[in-house]
Amino acid sequence: MANRLASATSPYLLQHAGNPVAWWEWEPAAFEEARRRNVPILLSVGYAACHWCHVMAHESFEDDATAAYLNEHFVSIKVDREERPDVDAVYMQATTSMTGHGGWPMTVVLDHDANPFFAGTYFPDQPRHGQPSFRQVLEALHDAWTDRGDEVSRVAETLREHLSSQTLATGASDQEWPELLERGVLVLAREFDQQSAGFGGAPKFPPSMVLEYLLRISGGSGARTEARRMLDATLEAMARGGIYDQLGGGFARYSVDRDWVVPHFEKMLYDNALLLRVYAEWGTELGERVARGVADFLLAELRTAEGGFASALDADSEGEEGVYYVWTPAQLTEALGSDDGAWAAALLSVTDAGTFERGTSTLQLRADPDDAERWDDVRRRLLEARAQRVRPARDDKVVAAWNGLVMSGLCRAGYVDAARAAGELVWRVHVVDGRLRRVSRDGVVGAPAGVLEDHGCVAAGFLDLLQVTGDPVWLERARHLLDTALDHFAAPDGGFFDTADDAEELVARPRDPSDNASPSGLSSMVDALSTYAAITGSGRHRDAAEAALATVAAIAEKAPRFAGWSMAAAVAMAGGPVEVAIVGAQSQERTALELRARQHPGAVVVVADEETGRIPLLAGRTPVDGAPAAYVCRDFACERPVTTVDQLDEALSRRR
Repeated sequence: MANRLASATSPYLLQHAGNPVAWWEWEPAAFEEARRRNVPILLSVGYAACHWCHVMAHESFEDDATAAYLNEHFVSIKVDREERPDVDAVYMQATTSMTGHGGWPMTVVLDHDANPFFAGTYFPDQPRHGQPSFRQVLEALHDAWTDRGDEVSRVAETLREHLSSQTLATGASDQEWPELLERGVLVLAREFDQQSAGFGGAPKFPPSMVLEYLLRISGGSGARTEARRMLDATLEAMARGGIYDQLGGGFARYSVDRDWVVPHFEKMLYDNALLLRVYAEWGTELGERVARGVADFLLAELRTAEGGFASALDADSEGEEGVYYVWTPAQLTEALGSDDGAWAAALLSVTDAGTFERGTSTLQLRADPDDAERWDDVRRRLLEARAQRVRPARDDKVVAAWNGLVMSGLCRAGYVDAARAAGELVWRVHVVDGRLRRVSRDGVVGAPAGVLEDHGCVAAGFLDLLQVTGDPVWLERARHLLDTALDHFAAPDGGFFDTADDAEELVARPRDPSDNASPSGLSSMVDALSTYAAITGSGRHRDAAEAALATVAAIAEKAPRFAGWSMAAAVAMAGGPVEVAIVGAQSQERTALELRARQHPGAVVVVADEETGRIPLLAGRTPVDGAPAAYVCRDFACERPVTTVDQLDEALSRRR
């Protein structure tokens, strides 16, 4: 029998619609019910592709006895963290404050005013490794609520005060940023894995936003040479490891080992959108190949019927993680025959011992094949064989922010039509009464309001569409989102809150300027604001970008791994950023100019058939003697137009 989640739009919530737990969505009625019954609220937060969320669901939420205890002693609320990042952010802060770590599924217990007084993550169905069972936790919480109400109230009030406290940031001046950016490379170098590339040990995540920063600051001498070394080593190691799907393209969420061999197999939209962008701009043959693979994966596996992009592919199929992706030598032989099977096993590091579970191996491509045509044929046949397996489930909700990131990546990789379709969907479906909503599914918009990252990432995606199409409608749409964010999300110190001033009031107004799995709302806004200012000359938007950037200076100095996107924007802003206006009819010459201009990391490059006053950077820029021309500018002060790639190279070199 379905519970209240049966009418939810979130695929994660729908996964729990058949649970015997009497789940509620996050809504006032749930708190009213808890108050009426005088029971606490159990808040469970996760997402559709979360492996341990599935485990806890199977062990506890599908268990009739556990569900009966929950239903009698709690009001249970289920939240999709991707649909409600504001709720997730507030209670993740509580979880990390109480336990020293976070993760999903997140389990938090609240009083009737939504104040947390207990928090944790995954709890097993039986006591294990010194950890109590979920049922034991529930019983202890029920006893505390019933017999020690004063203690519960004190803990809840203390946590509420902690969550509500906001520390205003200490800003950095424009003069300090060049030194901060140079020092950031040196800090990262100390954390760099000299053996396997990337940062830190296991588990190891793709450092997507840091790579964008390294790409933009690399080149030259000293720290900039070190930046390039770390960039090259990390991009190559990831591309050749098991974290990259060597058959179908696309990157898994992270590697469980330091060597990028065995991934956690879920594939997230935001990871692939961010990595598509970096690989497309890397400027190597391997980078171009991987960018095509990621883009093809996005179009084949995550594109929705409406033209947007779904959130994720699950790690599991047939109830087990990774079985869709791994191989044994015998399976290769069965699919390819003995000769090609043995050749593929050697090429892809598939061994009898295996690198994963039960003697299976992930596929690695540690060196390019000696026979490219043979590899293309083998890859095609292995894909056909893999297609016969049970596919991982797809979380098909469309998240505005992540679709903005995809727009940017696709524009940089040359998949303009797909980027345009995603942009049109977001504008048509997600903007309701002038305000951006966060999610949609099957072309129907959801109720959650857009948060700061939605406004920043979508605006940046729209500006990338402007740059590759020359269509001023994208500039107008980006301005609308950016001005909405400036009006409703701004903080007194020049930074931003993650929710609007007229959004649902939670126990605290979330504000986190640090990058995590995806760019923070603040860093995405800095990126979009600075780009908009470069295209329009708007002082208001440039000033807002600089003020917001100043509030993350302390993070950039002490923990650059969590400020990569802001630091990438800072590198571009330190250079102006470089503005390139290219005008003239579509031709081989114009394409050559555009390709060369876009090889300048951080440059703002706008291309159009003719000059237009609706795009200020293009106003007054005309072809030269009928030939396409490029104008290299900074703060709208332009050099003489050039018409050849060599001339453009000289002009760009003067801007480094």
